[in-house]
Amino acid sequence: NKIVPTKSEIDAEVTKLQAEYDANQYQRDRQYPSIGDQLDMQYHDELNGTTTWKDAVAKVKADNPKPE
Repeated sequence: NKIVPTKSEIDAEVTKLQAEYDANQYQRDRQYPSIGDQLDMQYHDELNGTTTWKDAVAKVKADNPKPE
């Protein structure tokens, strides 16, 4: 007893999935360093008085502005 979807059901699902994929493009584009790397940056920033972590996060945000 297999249920075979109709072409219109398949097309509707493809449209739905494409919309979800497109809606998440903003998140995929924002490639932050791994959590481990970020924690390491924060540790070394604290020791050295630098802003490596803040600079890395700011660059990702600047390169991928939030859509209006």
